Amino acid sequence: MNDSPQTRPAQPLLGFRIGVTAHRRAADLIEALERRGAQVLHAPALKIAPVADDDILRAETAAVIAAAPDLVMVTTAYGMRRWCEAADAAGQGEELLAALARAAIYVRGPKARGAVRATGLDDEGISSDETTATLTDLVIAAGVDGKTVAVQVHGYTDEAALERLRAAGARVLTVTPYRWVNAEDGEKLPQLIDAVINRQLDVLTFTSAPAVDAVLSTAEALGRGREFRNALRGVQDERLPASESTPGAVVTAVVGPVTAAPLLQAGITPLVPERFRMGALIRLVCEHLEGAPVLRAQSAGAVLELRGQSLNVNGVPVPLAPAPLQLVRALMAGNGAVLSHRELSAALGVADHALHMSISRLRAALPDPAIVETVLKRGYRLRGPADMTP
Repeated sequence: MNDSPQTRPAQPLLGFRIGVTAHRRAADLIEALERRGAQVLHAPALKIAPVADDDILRAETAAVIAAAPDLVMVTTAYGMRRWCEAADAAGQGEELLAALARAAIYVRGPKARGAVRATGLDDEGISSDETTATLTDLVIAAGVDGKTVAVQVHGYTDEAALERLRAAGARVLTVTPYRWVNAEDGEKLPQLIDAVINRQLDVLTFTSAPAVDAVLSTAEALGRGREFRNALRGVQDERLPASESTPGAVVTAVVGPVTAAPLLQAGITPLVPERFRMGALIRLVCEHLEGAPVLRAQSAGAVLELRGQSLNVNGVPVPLAPAPLQLVRALMAGNGAVLSHRELSAALGVADHALHMSISRLRAALPDPAIVETVLKRGYRLRGPADMTP
């Protein structure tokens, strides 16, 4: 794409902050979001382990060659490529391709089909919705009773699918060309979890189910699992009814239904694009945030605009720490009304003394401290007039 000044796209995500948990292809996702104006917090949850000198993979490949499977399930293009590359490196490449050529190959989606065809092979069927469950349905419908089925698993083993194949009478072999392992990036993942809990992110993206599991597990290990889930659900306390959910949830966005599954199991409903592609995920995030409300107010002769995680006063960005940002958000949403100490403390989730500190920090950051007015014995408000527009 030509990014000349005449054709460069507008920045629809300006002011918004997005969390990225991907490792593989993270640079593509981050560059696309930043080009659209977003600020990105990258904390890879997992990374793909290399297969070099992988004795287990060599043994799995040897088992497939010896078994001469009747059917083969290919779940990811990346896995198919890594499998063939590792087999070539181990001197098993020709035998593996010969075994696959004799089998009926079924693929999970167009990318997996492309990887199969790149080896000179062809498939006999493709799942309709790019999920392992549908692929398993397809293979079982083809008839597996008494037959050997080899399954290329994608980073972690889908035990439910394997059990369904066995229950249908298949002898099942698995091959794992790549594995998910913890990413070694210091404190990045705990920082991302803190950012979610403090509502410092507008959207949190996931591109794999194992990454979802890793982030949820890390939050639990830090003793902050409940806070983390509540931030993604948009509630202060999971015991409250849905009608009392608080605004400001960190929205999750995923690349497809497989990635969405562990979030749904945790009671979190993510955005899911119709097409399970990175580009579709980016477009969905843009569409969601473009529709997000922008708070505007007039106070003490100044025009305040709050967009995502960014406050502008008279068009000039005003950097704010999380607590003062939440405070000004509550005051602007109040539309000039006086908010009590109790209301503001509840909005920030802090004690009264911490509220006073946040008020002081907010006033110090604003070009005119008088924008935030103290109403004696009642609370605080934006100094009038405070004319809000959505």
